[in-house]
Amino acid sequence: MDEPARLPEGASVKVEVLESEDEPSNQGCEDLNTVLLRHAGKGRDLPTDPATNHHHYAHGKPKR
Repeated sequence: MDEPARLPEGASVKVEVLESEDEPSNQGCEDLNTVLLRHAGKGRDLPTDPATNHHHYAHGKPKR
């Protein structure tokens, strides 16, 4: 809120988001799924056992 509001204890408050001409809307923004799917299937030369050998790849421990 731009200015503090003095409300009585226990007052019910309704919050409503309004678009204004001064603020840009989210139109034209891509959602996260769209951004991630753009990279799907592009990984090359990846290990075939990352779940089994997670500690090896992430922490340098010996492979199982």
